[in-house]
This record gives sequence, C-alpha cells and structure tokens, in this order.
Amino acid sequence: MILLGRFRLIILLVIFCANSFARGMDIDSTIDKGIKQIYSIQFDDAEKTFRGLIADHPENPAGRFFLAMIDWWRILIDLDNESNDDIFFQKLEDVIYQCDEILDNNPNDVNALFFKGGSIGFRGRLRAVRESWLKSADDGREALPIVQRASKLDPANKDVQLGFGIYNYYASVIPDKYPVIKPLMIFFPSGDKSQGLLQLKETAIQGKFAKYEAQYFLMTLYYQFEDNPYEAELWAKLLNEQFPNNPTFERWRGRIAVRRGDSFESYRIFSNVHDKVNLKLTGYNKKAEREAMYYMGLHLKGTQTPDSAIIYFEKCEELCGLLEGKTETGFLINTVLYLGMMYDAAGQRGKAVDYYNRVMNMREYGASRAFASEYLNRPFKF
Repeated sequence: MILLGRFRLIILLVIFCANSFARGMDIDSTIDKGIKQIYSIQFDDAEKTFRGLIADHPENPAGRFFLAMIDWWRILIDLDNESNDDIFFQKLEDVIYQCDEILDNNPNDVNALFFKGGSIGFRGRLRAVRESWLKSADDGREALPIVQRASKLDPANKDVQLGFGIYNYYASVIPDKYPVIKPLMIFFPSGDKSQGLLQLKETAIQGKFAKYEAQYFLMTLYYQFEDNPYEAELWAKLLNEQFPNNPTFERWRGRIAVRRGDSFESYRIFSNVHDKVNLKLTGYNKKAEREAMYYMGLHLKGTQTPDSAIIYFEKCEELCGLLEGKTETGFLINTVLYLGMMYDAAGQRGKAVDYYNRVMNMREYGASRAFASEYLNRPFKF
C-alpha cells in the first residue's frame, strides 16, 4: 500500500509538471503570436491576443507589457505624432505596478524583474526620442540593476542581454554624440561598445521574445553610429523579409540601399512602399509617401531621366508642404534644388532659375546654396 501510494504521488507529480510545462508552452506560443502581430503592424489582432492572455493569465505581467508595446509601435511608425505618448507611459506604469506587487511577495521572480526592467527601459527610450535626456538617463540607471538581477537568477535567458547590449552601446557612444549627457555619465557604469554589439547579436539570434527588437537595434546602430550600411543591410533584410508590411523596416531597408549606393534596389523598395501607400496599409502614411517620392526621384535623376524625375520631385514638394508647413527640412531643400536641376536638364531654363532662386532664399542645407548659385550662373547638365 505504501508503494502504491508513492507510485500515485509520482504519477500526480508527473501530471502536474506536464500540465505546468504545457501551460508555459501555451503562454509562450501566445506571446510569440502576439509579438509577430505587433511587428506585422496588425495592432487590432495583437490587442485581442494580449487581452486574451491577460484574461487567461492575469498573474503574468507579459500580457500588459506587450499591450504597451502595441502603443510603442504606433509611436514608432509616426514619431512626430505625440498623441500616443501618455497612454504608452500609463501602460508601462501599470506593468511596473504589477511587477512590484509580485516582487513584494517574491523578490526573486525573474519574470517580474524582466518585465519591470523592460518597462523602465522602454520608458527611457521614448524619453530619449523626445530628448528628455535627464529622465532618460535616470531610467537607464534604474533599469540596469533590475536586469542584472534577473540575469543572475536566470543566466541562460538571452532576452535580458537586450538591456545589457543597449546600455553598453549607448553608454559608450551617446556622450560623444550628445555632449549634454556627458556630465551625467559620471554617475553611471562605463559602457563597452563592442560588448554591447555582441550582447545585442546574442539576443538577435538566440532570444525568445526580444530577438526582433535586438535585430532592429542592430540595423539602426550600424547605420547611424557605425557607418556600416552593409552590416545594417543584413539586419534590415532579415526584418523586412520576416515582416514585409512593416513600414519602418521597409523604409529603413530603402535608406540603407541608398547609403550603399544601390540606386536600383532603393527604387524597387520605395516603389513597394508607394504601392502600399496607395493600398492604405497601416503605417504607410504621407511621410512614407514623401520619402518614397524623394528616393524614387533621386534614382530617376541618377539615370538621367529628368522628365520622370520631375514628376516624383514635384509630388515630394507637395507632400512637404502638407507635412511641414513653413519648416524647411532637408527633404524640401534638396527637392527644390533637384527640381531646378531637372528642369535645366529638360531644357526649361526659366523654371530652373525660379527653383534655384528659391533655394537661395532657404536656409543652408549641406552645400545647397553653393550648388544653386553655381547653376544660376551655369545651367546644370548631365
């Protein structure tokens, strides 16, 4: 009887462990599904997925965290629009509050530590985007030890490497790029750029929930800070192929093609962007259209087809007027200069002169006025 009782106990333990494992797998598969919906810009579907996760597993902060990530991506596809900032911050506070309640009962709950650190980190990321440097740096200071603690408790977790990688890289390069931050860094651990890139690559390849975000970081870091468009292209291509209707990934891939000097590839990519603008896909907005018009026109300028280039540059100029008002952005200044050059090449000198004179009355952008002055004296020719 004693042996039978022990056997039954073992069977019950096996069943319990199997059920727990199945529940864990079910949660993971739901999270994975929802994450892919977010990056595919299927926000309504993602919201249903994560609200369902909250309903089924209210004790798990993952549902609330990834619900906030939907708003993060709404912000990313239109950074100039700050209307989603407050709701994003509030959702992150909800996650932090839930994690604190869990940690009050169990200070070593890795899940709660991970999502609390992640929430503070993303709060800091948006504050950095809005150039609230002091608050952003303070968030970095607060998040780092939380993520370090999670890593010590679960050394095999590659997702936490995202936080380390971001910190190590930015702590190394940002103070030089933004000197206003430099005095703040004396209160923070020093960064290691090479180590940061290595940690981001580990997450990008081996991460469970954070791998796409790590891939996105690597793409932008290699483009913006490392001036390595070839490495950036590897990550851009990977992201674009996994999520072909994500406008952020597709537009980055187009820009990177321009930086690499591959005009034909940039034209192909931005033609796709333009098609999706016409299809009114989510995120393919007027800003995406303006960028597409600009780079398609730039390609046609390079292939010495001025009549076609004029069509795209004129549309870009129109969109600049809609989006920017009286602001003189680089898009607008270059477009006006290029229109002058294309009208010159098309033999319409009077229109060309009008555009050059407009450039002379705009702020200097690169060598815009020098070129305009030159072509006022000597017509542009291919």
